[in-house]
Amino acid sequence: MAFKGEDHLDSLPLPVQRMHLIQMDSVQRWMEDLKLMTDCECMCILQSKPISIEKDEQNELILSSQYSTCDNLQLLLKRAWIISTELTRIAQKVEKNRWQRVHSMTVRVNCHVRSMINEYNTFTRNSSEEMHQFEKLLIDKCSEFTAFTERCIQTEDEQILKSMKSSINETLTNVAQYFGQLIELVLTHEAQNLLRQIELSDSMYITESAISSLFSLTQEGSHLCRIIAKEGGVVALFKICRQDCFRCLYPQTLRTLASICCVEEGMHQLEKVDGILCLADILTDNSHSEATHAEAAAVIAQITSPHLTFTQHLSSFLENMEEIVTALVKLCQEASSGEVFLLASAALANITFFDTMACEILLQLNAMKILLAACSDKHIVDTPYSRDQVVTILANMSVLDQCASEIIQGNGVQLLMEMLFERSSSGNSAEVAACERVQQKSAVTLARLSRDPEVADAAVKLSCIPRLIKLCRSPTERNNSDSVLVACLAALRRLAVMSPEGLEDSDFQQLVKPRLVDSFLLCTNMEESFV
Repeated sequence: MAFKGEDHLDSLPLPVQRMHLIQMDSVQRWMEDLKLMTDCECMCILQSKPISIEKDEQNELILSSQYSTCDNLQLLLKRAWIISTELTRIAQKVEKNRWQRVHSMTVRVNCHVRSMINEYNTFTRNSSEEMHQFEKLLIDKCSEFTAFTERCIQTEDEQILKSMKSSINETLTNVAQYFGQLIELVLTHEAQNLLRQIELSDSMYITESAISSLFSLTQEGSHLCRIIAKEGGVVALFKICRQDCFRCLYPQTLRTLASICCVEEGMHQLEKVDGILCLADILTDNSHSEATHAEAAAVIAQITSPHLTFTQHLSSFLENMEEIVTALVKLCQEASSGEVFLLASAALANITFFDTMACEILLQLNAMKILLAACSDKHIVDTPYSRDQVVTILANMSVLDQCASEIIQGNGVQLLMEMLFERSSSGNSAEVAACERVQQKSAVTLARLSRDPEVADAAVKLSCIPRLIKLCRSPTERNNSDSVLVACLAALRRLAVMSPEGLEDSDFQQLVKPRLVDSFLLCTNMEESFV
C-alpha cells in the first residue's frame, strides 16, 4: 500500500482528515500546541509511564474533571489534530527518504498517542471494551512503526531501505486507520454520555452543562454533527424544547439544534420528531422571550438554506409555512437588536427561495413596508449581512406584479439605489462578499421592478443609470465581481428601454446595443482610467 507523500492525507480516514479543518492564526496555534509538545518530550523521558497517585487523589481528579468535559474534549481534539498533522508530514518525509527525520517524528507521534490515551482515560470513567482494544492496537502499531523507522536509520544500504519502504507505508496507513477509528469511538462515546445526561437528568445545572458541551462539539465540524445526530441528539434536544420546566434553556438548546441541522442526518431526525411543528409552536407563542424566538428563527434559517441539497423535510415545512412566516415578520418588526433582525430576516430570505407562496404571504402581511422601515433604522439593519437578507427578500418578491406599488410607497427605489453603493468598511473577505451580494441583488431587483413604468421613472430620477454605468465600467466599484457586472448590465438595459435619453451614445453602443455577453466581455477586459 505505497502512496505518494503529497497525497497521503487523502488516504487517511475521514475523522483524521477533518482534524485539519481546525483553523486558526499560526502563532495562536503554536502557543496552544506548545504545552502539548513539551508534554510529549516529558513523555519521551518517562517512557510513557504514568505517575501513580493515591486512590483518594484519583477520585478527586475524576470528580473535578466531570465538570470540565468540554475542556477535556478540546484538549483531546487538539492532541488529535497534532497527531494527524504529524502523520501527514511523516508520509511526506518517507517519500523523500529522509529517514532520520522520519524516525524522530515517529517517536514524537508515539508519545503523543500515548499521552492522548492516558489523558482521555484520566477523565473518562466508562470507556468500552472495544475502545480499550483499539487503544492497545494503536499503541502496538505505533511501537511497531517506531521499530521499523529505527532500523532504517541503522542501515545505509539503499536496496534494503527501498524494500522496507512499502512496509513502512503500509504500517503508517494502519496507524492512521486505527487512530481514526479510535477518535471516532471516543467522540461517539462522549456524545452518548452528554445525551444520556440530557435525557436522564432532572438537574437544571447538569442539563445546561451537557447542552453547552454538546454545542461546543458541534462547532468542531460537520463530522461531529453527524455523530451527534446519529446518536439521537436532535431527538433529545427537541424533548427539552417541549418541556416548560426547561424554558430558560430553550435559546441554548435551539442554538445547538441549528448547528446539528447543518447535516442531512440532523434533518432526518428533525423530520422524525416533527421538529418543524415544534418550531412553529415556539415562534407563535408570545410568552417566549425574544432570545428564544430568535434562536428558533436561526433553526428555520438553517433548515431552509438554499445551499442544502437535501430537501425531504420541506413537505412538512409547507404545512406550517404561513404561521412561521407570520411569526418571522412580526419578529423582524419588533426586533430590539441587529442580531435578532438578522436571524429573522435570514429565515424569511431562505423561505422565499423555495416557494412563491411565501412571497404572496409576505405581500399580504405588508412585509415589504416593515423591511423598508427597518432599513432606515441603523441600529437594526446595521451590517451588510442584514441588508443582504433584506434585498434577497425584495429580489424574490419582485417577481410579483403587486410588488411595484409597495416599493414606490415605501421609498424602496431610494433604498435600492443606496445599496448599489454598498462597500465594505473593514475589508474582511466575508463582509466584502456580502457587499457584492447586496450590489448584485439590488441591481436584479431594479431590473425586475423596472418593467413597471412608475418604478423605472423613479429609478431614472434618482440617477440609477449613471451609477449602473459606473459599476459596469469600474471594476473596483464592483470589487471585480462578474455577478455584479451581469446584474448591472441587465438593469441598465431595462432602464434604457424606458428612458433611452438617460445614456450617452458611447454607453449605449457599448453597454446596451451589443449582446449581453459581448458587453460583459468588453467590461471585464476594460482597463480602468484613473485620470
